[in-house]
Amino acid sequence: MTRYLIGRLLSLAASLALASLVIFAVIEIVPGDPASYMLGLNAGEETVAALRARLGLDQPPPLRYLDWVTGMATGDFGLSYTYRVPVAELVAERLAVSVPLALMALALTVLVAFPAGLLAAARRGRGADIAVMGATQIGIAIPNFWFAMLLVLAFALHWRIFPAGGFPGWQGGPGPALAALALPALALAMPQAAILARVLRSALIETLDADYVRTARAKGLTRGQTILRHALRNALVPVLTILGMQFSFLLAGAIIIENVFYLPGLGRLIFQAITQRDLIVVESVVMILVFAVILVTFLVDLAYAAIDPRLRTRR
Repeated sequence: MTRYLIGRLLSLAASLALASLVIFAVIEIVPGDPASYMLGLNAGEETVAALRARLGLDQPPPLRYLDWVTGMATGDFGLSYTYRVPVAELVAERLAVSVPLALMALALTVLVAFPAGLLAAARRGRGADIAVMGATQIGIAIPNFWFAMLLVLAFALHWRIFPAGGFPGWQGGPGPALAALALPALALAMPQAAILARVLRSALIETLDADYVRTARAKGLTRGQTILRHALRNALVPVLTILGMQFSFLLAGAIIIENVFYLPGLGRLIFQAITQRDLIVVESVVMILVFAVILVTFLVDLAYAAIDPRLRTRR
């Protein structure tokens, strides 16, 4: 297990180093000058050159890359060109919205998908299975932003249970903040739950045809006991893969939902930074998201090793 863990840590470090090079190189080839964009078309060359020097854009790319990587290693992500505040402060403010939203959506996804997938697999070919598969097909087909608008019409405007948009912040207590995130989390969770339920059903059905499952049934276990005690654990490997991918999507890919509900999350920050040519924000936020994706993948690999003992003993 120790060798497996060390190997995964080395792979994580190499992935981060390669990702930082790719992100910096892509940002470097993007056309346009941030200083010229900030000062406008009528700015003089001397004014633009002075701003470039103040922002550090006149330095060679290798030196700027080293400064950027060294700063990130120490927690200094630089200064935003547009907002003139440290990028770390901007990211921390937006993560306070995006991370709880992603966790709430992921929890709702698991709470809906696992019972649905277990029920469909246990009642394969019967009415319950057909109903679950039909519902999941609808969940996949419906765009989440359209579902979000339906939730606003029903729960915010008609019944007035949840707010229609905005985020009051955590300083007023967790109640109002969680209420503001409830509808966005539900809008994000339903399509993901539909995908996860179908994956879990397929994995369980494949596992239920194995010899050890038939042996367990021959020993007197019921179908439900066989699924929960034996089949579910072996079916979790593809499910964990999908969960890791879904968390990454929920953290970084909720730009449309954040705009529907006017949430100041990480997705909107990236969109605003790209439109404003705030390259240091784009580089830092994308690198943080890449780190989150790689970290989640690393944790999923550890979960694989916990579920499958063969990975812990592999030479």
